[in-house]
Amino acid sequence: MSNKAAASLLTLDIERTGNVVVVRCHGHLVWGVTDILYSNVSRLIPDSKRIVLDLTDLSRMDSMGLGTLVRLFVSAKASGCKLELINLGDRIRQLLDSTNLLSVFSVIGEQDIRMR
Repeated sequence: MSNKAAASLLTLDIERTGNVVVVRCHGHLVWGVTDILYSNVSRLIPDSKRIVLDLTDLSRMDSMGLGTLVRLFVSAKASGCKLELINLGDRIRQLLDSTNLLSVFSVIGEQDIRMR
């Protein structure tokens, strides 16, 4: 997949305030584009206490996307950084629940994003 095609499937908006980062994901987290999320977020882990992945506009995720979330979770935890998920759509929530990963991640409500 070309870089241009990959970028059209998944885009990220990153907002940092101090040690807290909010990453808003848009599009599809699927095979061929998971490196976009992993490379951008893994660079943030060493300098962050908390990373919130806002999945409001994430309309699709496959097993590669799940694996990427798990890789990021493990990397963050090893570095003392907290990785949280917010605004899960029904399909994403069902996927995480059916794979027993929903209980692994910290899932918060939108009102709980505090840039502290």
